Amino acid sequence: MRLLLMSDTHLPKRAKELPEALLAEIPRADVVVHAGDWVDTDTLDLLERRSHRLVGVYGNNDGPGLRARLPEVAHADLGGLRFGVVHETGAAQGRERRCAARFPDLDVLVFGHSHIPWDTTADTGLRLLNPGSPTDRRRQPYCTYMTATVADGRLGDVELHRLPRR
Repeated sequence: MRLLLMSDTHLPKRAKELPEALLAEIPRADVVVHAGDWVDTDTLDLLERRSHRLVGVYGNNDGPGLRARLPEVAHADLGGLRFGVVHETGAAQGRERRCAARFPDLDVLVFGHSHIPWDTTADTGLRLLNPGSPTDRRRQPYCTYMTATVADGRLGDVELHRLPRR
């Protein structure tokens, strides 16, 4: 199973459209995960149309239209792994401990908000992934997204993709 992970697209405020490289990944993915801060419903509509399966949540910049259609926290069993998706996880310091306590039944937590790519594992074995943002790099050198695979109940091939500067 191939996964495409993204967050913090902020359309149309931070960019007018999703990057072509990211759009090209959508049909290749069995599951697309979006960890919030869509900003517009058009992006949700686009991903719903183009994705085989979409798992998404709303973020702090998402208004009533998105909040009516998306949960704050999403859960999905993907290839035998228990995934969770949430937008905010708080400060970087202590994140693994806090998330392991908040989500004790998950194997993988995908989150966003900071626009800073993140890949760590808590002492409990919970894997935490933040794909960064494909449209708003903020203080990061590149806009980013992630891909990964799930096979035999294991997460593998986690790759952070850097997008060309606009």
